[in-house]
Amino acid sequence: MLKKIGRHPLVLKSIGTALAAYLKLVYRTNRFIIEPSDIYETLEPELPVIVAMWHGQHFLVPFMRPASWPFKVMISRSADGEMNAVAAEKLGIGLIRASGGHKAHQIKKRGGLRGFIAAMRALQSGCSIAMTADVPKGPARISGLGIVQLARHSGCPILPVSVATSRSLSINSWDKANFNLPFGKGAMTYGSLIRVASDADDAALEQARLQVEAGLNGTTRRAYQLLGQDHG
Repeated sequence: MLKKIGRHPLVLKSIGTALAAYLKLVYRTNRFIIEPSDIYETLEPELPVIVAMWHGQHFLVPFMRPASWPFKVMISRSADGEMNAVAAEKLGIGLIRASGGHKAHQIKKRGGLRGFIAAMRALQSGCSIAMTADVPKGPARISGLGIVQLARHSGCPILPVSVATSRSLSINSWDKANFNLPFGKGAMTYGSLIRVASDADDAALEQARLQVEAGLNGTTRRAYQLLGQDHG
């Protein structure tokens, strides 16, 4: 009964709304370092881009772009995804409701193909896309090929990003989530753009996948270093 109530649309909407308000509080009460400092000027001529992030490190990513840049995020159709979707909309981010999987039946069930098509259309219209590189539920921080395939077919570069705060709660979950807390310091780090050729073969796709992993691990490590902490 409690589980059913917890998945009720009104409950999920309420939690998502509260989450958005909380994340605004976290953003406004942390003093953020941005590295590199000229990232927005550098990225402007490269738009649209595919923003890559790790699961569990994604809560403050909506604040990592100027409000004037059109943006959509790919979010799963699960109950947790519904809460995140409500929060994202409250923060001014467009939605693509889909996620990937490790097997064909998982991709179909989670709307992966439709999500891929929707992401392609958004990129073609000039709207950047944000998506988690690792596939639920695990292994954590191992990039899937979905984000690389999207870059290959769209011609848009992948941008690894990470955000961390000096005060956070580590959650014992498959994605090693860090839930950000207010009243501290924060760091937003951006990696180098990763480009995937339209004629990339399997070997080139695998190389690009490894680049995404390295880029995300590097930006994550650097974000925590800027805060004087170990890798989160």
